[in-house]
Amino acid sequence: MSGWGDVVGDTALTIKVLEADALVRAGFPAHVTVLYPFLHESAIDGGVRRALVEIFGAYDAFELGFGAFARYPGVLYLQPEPHHLVRRLTEALVGRWPEAVPYRGVFGGEGLEPHLTVANSEGPSTWRAAYDALERELAPELPVVTKVREVQLIVWDGARWRDRAAYALR
Repeated sequence: MSGWGDVVGDTALTIKVLEADALVRAGFPAHVTVLYPFLHESAIDGGVRRALVEIFGAYDAFELGFGAFARYPGVLYLQPEPHHLVRRLTEALVGRWPEAVPYRGVFGGEGLEPHLTVANSEGPSTWRAAYDALERELAPELPVVTKVREVQLIVWDGARWRDRAAYALR
């Protein structure tokens, strides 16, 4: 499948960042995507769940800090540091399930760099000025630090993303 749209039964693996929820203006909880989309919900069986336990259990819990804003066109986000820890998780998953192409290949084979979306609703003529103002407003709240102890499996039900399972890091 090519293109962006979420499909009922799509899954994703994400890191919740509750400490940043108050900063997010994008209409969904603060998170860093590890892999979107993952496998369709119908393909997640006992073997997949066991493999996820094994993969995530091989990595130590870690801290992520969010101290700087960055932008993609139309998107304001926070950069997680060190971002390579998230990238390693993504690589492990794609190595096991190569059919799970990050962001459906829309942004190339490796997808986007790890990020925490703050805002993404501005159009081409307004996003620069709007995000300049939002950065000034939110800068005093930085840095945000979180301890990553688990990765969430979430499922799109056609209306919203719902938590399905959590996989612990070592």
